[in-house]
Amino acid sequence: MGIGFVLFLWAAVGMVVAGIGAGVLVALAVYFTRNVGKDCRKVVIAAAFFPFACLGWAGAVFVFQALVNEEVLHRDPGLGDAARCPLPNGYALLLIDVEDQGWIYNPKSQVDGVVGEQEDAVGGVRVVQVAGRYILGGRDSRSFERSVNEDGKVDSYFLLDTSTGKRETFLTYDAFRTAAGQRGVQLTLRPIGDVYSRTGLRISTCLSAFCCACPLS
Repeated sequence: MGIGFVLFLWAAVGMVVAGIGAGVLVALAVYFTRNVGKDCRKVVIAAAFFPFACLGWAGAVFVFQALVNEEVLHRDPGLGDAARCPLPNGYALLLIDVEDQGWIYNPKSQVDGVVGEQEDAVGGVRVVQVAGRYILGGRDSRSFERSVNEDGKVDSYFLLDTSTGKRETFLTYDAFRTAAGQRGVQLTLRPIGDVYSRTGLRISTCLSAFCCACPLS
């Protein structure tokens, strides 16, 4: 689902909700001012426009945070099929459509922004850990072929040195753990979706920013 369609859908939903809210507020304004002996049209008009003003503010906040995250923080704006966030030493994490497997890669070495498998880019990553200059993880080389009940399966491990772009691959966990220990790293692998949740932008962040920043709330 493209981000344009998602934005259109949310805008349509927002207009419907704002319209309902305007109707409710107008009804309340008319009810509570029915016994007032002066013209209260300004109150009714303000009640009608208030939900749409809030909707406009929410849209402005979303556009602002999207620009900051895209241009300054190099993160996704919170909508669309792809979710990405930066990792140490210029590396990045990318999820597409799902949150249980994704990519660890160096954006600078990719061609035309298209992420592909190479020495400093690993696909099918299920679990990952960032430890200083090293990025460690477990991957499923057939992640897109496996059925749902096999989610989480790992058939190999990798140790990526982000300072050199070199990657080592291990077929057994014991060999992987030994290599990590030789570099002073104690393994604490986490699901890739959890790592993204800790470092990437989530929709709740956008909503929290709106609630805190909106001068109308």
